[in-house]
Amino acid sequence: MSAEQHDLGLSRVAAAIAEPARTKMLCSLMDGHARTSTELAAVAEVSASTASAHLAKLKDLALVRLHAQGRHRYYSLADKQVAQALEALMVIGQNTAPTFKPNTPDRLQFARTCYDHLAGTLAVLLHDRLLEAGWLQETDERAYRLSDSGTAMFETLGIEVQDLSAQRRRFACPCLDWSMRRPHLGGSLGAALLQMALKRKWLTQDLDSRALALTALGRKEIGGRLGVELPSAIEDTGRRSQPKRPSLNAIA
Repeated sequence: MSAEQHDLGLSRVAAAIAEPARTKMLCSLMDGHARTSTELAAVAEVSASTASAHLAKLKDLALVRLHAQGRHRYYSLADKQVAQALEALMVIGQNTAPTFKPNTPDRLQFARTCYDHLAGTLAVLLHDRLLEAGWLQETDERAYRLSDSGTAMFETLGIEVQDLSAQRRRFACPCLDWSMRRPHLGGSLGAALLQMALKRKWLTQDLDSRALALTALGRKEIGGRLGVELPSAIEDTGRRSQPKRPSLNAIA
């Protein structure tokens, strides 16, 4: 890229960020949570059509990324470089990013099924812990692979990793959580993790909803085996619910 092209690209990005409505949208995404165009329109205090035009501009300049999750479409910052650039500008402008406040009912917020894998606060905490421990590693294909230590850890839980890798579906991938607006673990590995947790009674499932309850045993095992720091949560009171097959049309 020539110096002239570099300068032109920089001026376009600067102009996009400088527009007040777009600035509000970008800053609202700084917390790592994805948002819909409707939510971003409310943040920016513009109409839905205006918000769509702004988001199209930001997407064209690779400042935001579009995520399709079933019928829903979410926007997030394109990558860490965009976040770092915004952070630097926020320091200069002495600005702060707003905090995302989910309004999902508490029990569904904490743990629920997403298709055939785990979603909610608990799922996001597990996802982050798997990455932090180095058990799960990102690839260039927006997918995950297991490290040697990760493979060993999952096998201690009774999960046959090689069998999962042989399946036709994706092995492990980030799945955007609609209540947390951050990724949880999807793919065959995520599904196997949920089935293991249900089989070992770490979690129990409601008969009439996608809500999952964390048992006392589950709290102990997830904290001890996986090192996940769990917040206060609703635990099983002894009621034994039979697992209900989640709808394939359900969204996390």
